[in-house]
Amino acid sequence: MKKLFVSIALVLTMFRSYADEGMWLPMLLGQQVYNDMVKKGLKLKPEQLYSINKSSIKDAIIIFGGGCTGEIVSNQGLIFTNHHCGYGAIASASTVEANYLQDGFWASDKTKEISSKLSVKFLNRIEDVTQKINDALGNLSGAERTKKYNEISTEIVKGIVGGDEFKDAVVASMFKGNQFFVFVYDVYKDIRLVGNPPESIGKFGGDTDNWEWPRHTGDFSVFRVYMNKDGKPSKYNAENVPLVPKYHLPVSLKGFKDGDYSMIYGYPGGTNRYETSYGIQLATDINNPSLVKLRDVRLKYMFEQMKSSKAVKLQLASGYAGIANYWKFFDGETKQLLKFDTYGAKQKDEAAFISWAKGKPEYENIFSEYEQNYKAWTPFSKHRQYINEGIAGSPLVAYVASWMSLENFLKRKDNKPEEIKKAMENATAARKNFLEGENKKSDQNILAIVVAMFYSDVDKDQHPNGFYEDLFKTYNDIEQNPYKMFAADIFANTMAFDEAKWMAFTNNPNAATLEEDPAFKVAKAFFTNYSLNYGPKYSTFVTKNNDLGRLYMKGLFEMNPTKMNSTYPDANFTMRVSYGNVKSYAPKDAVKYDFVCTMGGAIAKYVKGDYEFDLPTKYLELNKAKDYGEYADKKYNDVVVCFITTNDITGGNSGSPVIDAKGNLIGLAFDGNYEALSHKLAFDKDLNRTICVDVRYVLWCIDKLGGAKHIVDELTLVR
Repeated sequence: MKKLFVSIALVLTMFRSYADEGMWLPMLLGQQVYNDMVKKGLKLKPEQLYSINKSSIKDAIIIFGGGCTGEIVSNQGLIFTNHHCGYGAIASASTVEANYLQDGFWASDKTKEISSKLSVKFLNRIEDVTQKINDALGNLSGAERTKKYNEISTEIVKGIVGGDEFKDAVVASMFKGNQFFVFVYDVYKDIRLVGNPPESIGKFGGDTDNWEWPRHTGDFSVFRVYMNKDGKPSKYNAENVPLVPKYHLPVSLKGFKDGDYSMIYGYPGGTNRYETSYGIQLATDINNPSLVKLRDVRLKYMFEQMKSSKAVKLQLASGYAGIANYWKFFDGETKQLLKFDTYGAKQKDEAAFISWAKGKPEYENIFSEYEQNYKAWTPFSKHRQYINEGIAGSPLVAYVASWMSLENFLKRKDNKPEEIKKAMENATAARKNFLEGENKKSDQNILAIVVAMFYSDVDKDQHPNGFYEDLFKTYNDIEQNPYKMFAADIFANTMAFDEAKWMAFTNNPNAATLEEDPAFKVAKAFFTNYSLNYGPKYSTFVTKNNDLGRLYMKGLFEMNPTKMNSTYPDANFTMRVSYGNVKSYAPKDAVKYDFVCTMGGAIAKYVKGDYEFDLPTKYLELNKAKDYGEYADKKYNDVVVCFITTNDITGGNSGSPVIDAKGNLIGLAFDGNYEALSHKLAFDKDLNRTICVDVRYVLWCIDKLGGAKHIVDELTLVR
């Protein structure tokens, strides 16, 4: 076993077959990988990429919020990240009267920067805890292994973090549970909005252009991290001062050409490149189509209301953007997986493994067990999707589902008055948060349609017992849509919206009142049915898959040690670096895409007053006057808006810095191209492209359009 872990560690030090594929742990870059980076154009030394003892690029890379990347770009803690990463904070800071989301915002000085609820994390160190975890796990498998892993991981984290709210630690599994590291972070909780472009720039192209190239989206926003006067992390305090970082990225105005080296640091959220053919089939046949279908109807009803007023648009904007983003992603993923027959390619790999495994007791039954596991779960997979993306897609139902824990609490006989009081205070606060984001008209329509879709699309023997029988008995007017009548009654009678009913409940909290609430009845019927009958099946499925995946990965390394040459750990929201080149591409016959697009292309797409393709008047005027400042590209005599690279990234990399051969910032990664949306499961070495906003466009928007040159002056510019 020890020999295996040594071998796995060597994966990261060896050359691989596809030069652009791989999200590598920068702290474990070996000589062969580094040599390949140099061969592609890198001009930096290894210690400049990652160092424990000296400042390096890794010190400028942050986890931004809950699921994005950001980078420090000044010696005063200035942060660049994507517009869509800062979207929620910008929306929260906005009002109908001061609509920063719509109109843009630039703080004239630091006193005008707006506090947020965001936090950022800096990677402090990593530790290899493989031996410690494996000693604890022994030969355990299944649920027992999972339980023990969670226990030892919690123990490791507590030992590092203690009670310090400004530290965090995460134990991360590599190679499907064959290797483990703990990542230790410093957490900063005073993050302030410095500025953002108008939404017409930050989301230019909207859903139409999402995941598409050419692209003309100015997907950036600017924040600042603050520390206390002692130089330590702190919550918001008016006396706090801008962070003095260990390192910040210089910003290049020099531009680049087709073929130039590019490197991306960040926190890619998750890939499953070593998925089996069974997993591919489940995704393309059931999971992805179900998700797309359900999100489609949710987006339809949200968009209808967002068009009705600016206030509603502001209210729903962040949620809508999140739903829409992965609606299109999973649609594209399915199409690409089918187009390139990823299922068939996986089967060929698995056939080779099965042949090798014959006569090897540890491995010879892996794929027969995979087959049995998927066969047992597949009939219930659609049910799970329709719960998560359908029933829970109604904000009201998702909210009142939280009352189930309150119900259980109120049924206890040993509750103390002060405990009940605290529970009700928490419940009231949760209700307040729900109501602030709730749009009743869209939600009511969503509830009606998802309940109808569950009835028609999910096997009848999986329906909540008696639910639909009661619904059709109550709403039986043949002239009316029973689902719409049902949803209307729910919204009219739930105490979630009725202040008098809610106050009466809080004055006399009891489980019986909850159980009579019509919205709660819906949530309880569906979620109890799932948790009792299908949740355990899913847990069994996942646990078994984890055991098989760990063993399969171990076997692959034993089967063909040279496979290590092209093996890297799946992304799991730990710091990674990918490298490649700025590069044009030809997605289909007779079509070739340039590696950049310019403001001229944005103007060509412009439609006055359009929801997705409008532009500010000042933008049009500046472009007409060719007032580009020092941000124009000499070749194009225009400002480059976006460019593409061959870098390997995924969700979580949003906001990641795109860095040139000398370590200078040239752009911010924000998207992938539609032709390679299978990237979570399969990397396409020919078509994969990362879409990036050019940092020169970012600076033009700040300086020329926003009139905030003082922010540009704060940067270390490379001319």
